[in-house]
Amino acid sequence: MQDKKDIYYSKVMLFGEYSIIMGSMGLTIPYSHFNGELRFINNDSYTNLNFAKHSNLQLKELAGYLFELNEKNQLKAQLDTQSLWKDLEKGLYFESSIPEGYGLGSSGALVASLYNQYAIDKIEAHATISDEELFELKAIFAQIESFYHGTSSGIDPLICYLKHPIVLENAQHISSVGIPRRDILNEDAIFLLDAETTGKTAPLVKRFMDKTQDNSFKEKIDNELTPTTNKCIHHLLNGNLDCMFHHLNVLSKFQLEHFSEMIPTNIQSYWRKGLDNQLYTLKLCGSGGGGFFLGFTRNYSQTKAFFLNQGKEIIPVYQEV
Repeated sequence: MQDKKDIYYSKVMLFGEYSIIMGSMGLTIPYSHFNGELRFINNDSYTNLNFAKHSNLQLKELAGYLFELNEKNQLKAQLDTQSLWKDLEKGLYFESSIPEGYGLGSSGALVASLYNQYAIDKIEAHATISDEELFELKAIFAQIESFYHGTSSGIDPLICYLKHPIVLENAQHISSVGIPRRDILNEDAIFLLDAETTGKTAPLVKRFMDKTQDNSFKEKIDNELTPTTNKCIHHLLNGNLDCMFHHLNVLSKFQLEHFSEMIPTNIQSYWRKGLDNQLYTLKLCGSGGGGFFLGFTRNYSQTKAFFLNQGKEIIPVYQEV
């Protein structure tokens, strides 16, 4: 379990948060800056003992959920639950630098690592993985991760498991992709802005799902958010950055207006400044409510200086060097 291949990275969903539940495209990339792996509590090695014990208890709660599904013959994955429980009794925990409640897929990395370690006849992550295998993995991961979020698309654990950018094109097709480097300039960058507070995914997803019961809100998602999200993804993957930034601006305005409860007040002020000065553009990173928010800029050094002047540091996710 100490092999490097068993380390799982965090993820950044560039486009598709919330709208992906309603059928939009989604584009997600692995982010190795934060990562996690399964380990055993060991007094001989350096670790935060309280963190490890808490993680072990959380894993036992997840295991209980999986056992219950297994007894009802409802568990989509064939897992070696006996080995899992034995390891939990020995002190299994998830050693992670991925901050929880920050929109970076902390639960996704955990689900991916558990599947990798305890799945019987698991679907291996490889370059020629089929659509059928991808959708089977997505369904398995969605069921396991729903323990944490109530509703899960399964995309976060999938990207953590594959360790490669993926695009969900529609309900029938997922594919690995590369982000074209042509036309990307040295100052073009994607970055994270810390709200310095955590968010809770489950209640926010529930609130969103409740709001979609209102026809006027659902129409806005279907007719405005989904097509705008899809255009952002298409233009980014085709290297049309001018077009991508145009539609990103539309997306940012939509989220500020219709997802304001998911954006802390301090971030809303930076959000508006970006829309006003056109130096950078902010959007949700995951479910919002707190944690990280995602920024895009064509002038990274000036954007970094702007935030430093505000007493804020931004973290680069993607930048040409």
